Amino acid sequence: MGDRWYSEAVVYCLDIDTFADSDGDGVGDIRGLIGRLDYLARLGVTCLWLHPIHPSPNKDDGYDVTDFYNVDPRFGTLGDFAELLHQAQNRGIRVIIDLVVNHTSDEHPWFVSARSSPDSPYRDWYVWSEHEPADRHQGMVFPGEQHETWTYDRSAKAWYYHRFYKYQPDLNMTNPQVRAEVKKIMSFWLQLGVAGFRMDAVPFIIERTEPGNANSPKDFEFLTELRQHVQWRRGDAVLLAEANVEPDELPQFFGDAGGSANRVHMLFDFMLNGRLMLALARQDPEPVVEALRDTPALPEGGQWATFLRNHDEIDLSRLTAEQRNQVYEQFGPDEDMRIYDRGIRRRFAPMLGNDRRRIELAYALQFSLRGTPVLRYGEEIGMGEDLSLPGREAIRTPMQWSYQPNAGFSDADPEKLVRPVIDKGEFSYEKVNVTAQRSDRQSLLAWFERMIGTLREAPEIGSGSTTHIDVPMPPGVLAHRADGPTGTMVFLHNLGTEDTMVDLSLLQPEADLPIDTLADRDYGGVGKLDALKLSGYGYRWIRLCRNRTR
Repeated sequence: MGDRWYSEAVVYCLDIDTFADSDGDGVGDIRGLIGRLDYLARLGVTCLWLHPIHPSPNKDDGYDVTDFYNVDPRFGTLGDFAELLHQAQNRGIRVIIDLVVNHTSDEHPWFVSARSSPDSPYRDWYVWSEHEPADRHQGMVFPGEQHETWTYDRSAKAWYYHRFYKYQPDLNMTNPQVRAEVKKIMSFWLQLGVAGFRMDAVPFIIERTEPGNANSPKDFEFLTELRQHVQWRRGDAVLLAEANVEPDELPQFFGDAGGSANRVHMLFDFMLNGRLMLALARQDPEPVVEALRDTPALPEGGQWATFLRNHDEIDLSRLTAEQRNQVYEQFGPDEDMRIYDRGIRRRFAPMLGNDRRRIELAYALQFSLRGTPVLRYGEEIGMGEDLSLPGREAIRTPMQWSYQPNAGFSDADPEKLVRPVIDKGEFSYEKVNVTAQRSDRQSLLAWFERMIGTLREAPEIGSGSTTHIDVPMPPGVLAHRADGPTGTMVFLHNLGTEDTMVDLSLLQPEADLPIDTLADRDYGGVGKLDALKLSGYGYRWIRLCRNRTR
């Protein structure tokens, strides 16, 4: 796929500790993951995104790091990680890791030293204020669980800044030594063989924090520095950024005002994700049409990453209060299904009532939209959530591999598991697991394999242009097209329940033996595009034409 391999990738995200346990201690590990690489290759995955792998007190699922140059001993060793990279490469799978450098754990040796004395060489590696900042109770990331962004430290006799929890003090990115250290961390992992980084909390990394100023300026040039540094170290490495910001600010994360794509390569499309949820809740594609229309133009080389479920909550903060309530009513009606006054902490299958038609429709729609699709582990088999677990842990339960005890995840006693497996109800591991679906050609897993295989035969989706087909449509139907050097694909998705008919005869002059490449059922051929049948919750991916010179 060349230097822009990410434009045609399929990204699969997972937590090592809940994926596969090889040594029976109840915690997933790198060796266990290596043993499941063939499963991921068969699924069609081309890139693994691993959530934090570093040593940590694990108060925030690993996002509180104590050593950026090592692997959490629970997962294995650096040698195990090097073997993972080798084995993944043998299967055509690249590996990117979380880069969590907005903050450290308060147990990190840097902060332990920084708080001990004003003369510590690490004192200025963090953000301090001698006086109580006026914005102390503003800008919390986790409202309801977090009550301030500045905490007084008795040892330091000063206030320290923490955009997240108080045990995660922010690093001072205005300090040249800190910036150099971040580059050194990136260099270390690139040299080991990772293909890039998912950068956590990027808007906060580039924030030039000013005590008392709740709207501190952002230093986008630091992203330019990081991009340049990474490209020199590994030319095809990718920076995938998390930046849930206003639409007019998004282009600055990709490049400077001159139009150069000299910052991050990819951004998660939070705006599209919220609109997708609203469209599915309303059974009306208009929010998706609006998202496609309002998406800022990207510089050459810039790419969106699309998702339905990621490792956090479904974030609805970009919707209005009325729109958010419409999504809540359909997908998170109970208070314990919601989190942080902005999101839903559920897996996708239970949100859609375990309706196979709607699950297929939703993922067929996501994977057909412009950008690189990201898939959360377990979604390919329709796993459920455990709402008895706190916060985001509800969707971070062990992978369900088989009918065996502990879902085949681990041989440990159940009480020793990192988190309990789902063992009750319609989403229990005895009903939802890889083994059962592997032997069923009609299973959701088999469908995902076919769908991803079809996607990889249609490079127009990831690397081409996506356009809404603006012609009169039956209620609930979205029609869009993807055009690229290899040809044109047309997509129909019916978010409504009623069977219908679609007329796309205006595309007939472009058609060159059009065929269905993926559909919810056998429609008996495409014909002349003037009477395309579409079932309720149905979908059709149609290859309109292929550029035969390619």
